[in-house]
Amino acid sequence: MTERKPPGMTWETWIDRQIREAQDRGEFDGLALEGRPIPGLDRPRDPDWWHKSLLRREGVQQLPTTLRVRKELEDSLAAIAASEDELEVREIITAINRRIRDVNRLASSGPPSNLVPLDEERVVRTWAEGRAS
Repeated sequence: MTERKPPGMTWETWIDRQIREAQDRGEFDGLALEGRPIPGLDRPRDPDWWHKSLLRREGVQQLPTTLRVRKELEDSLAAIAASEDELEVREIITAINRRIRDVNRLASSGPPSNLVPLDEERVVRTWAEGRAS
């Protein structure tokens, strides 16, 4: 139930009283950031910040599948280069090859896929040679 401003009382006085009474009831408790900085406050203002954060929170992919798989291929190649174990390298190759075959097999929106699955033995050989030097 909303309370009406009593006659003869100024708006500022009435508003101040409403705030004080709400504070006394504890209605503002838990609203403080507890000394934590506001995320992104030091970055330049992005007019699409809310939209981008919603997509990130909801896990929505903005890129078409073919472009996502290209990015996954880049990430996989970087993971292979950083790997210390041949078995892990082979697992990475198997996983990305599965994704490449899926995107090539299925019609999707966006640009067509021109990705070719990795040659496992050739990639492992190149990886091993890089580790030896």
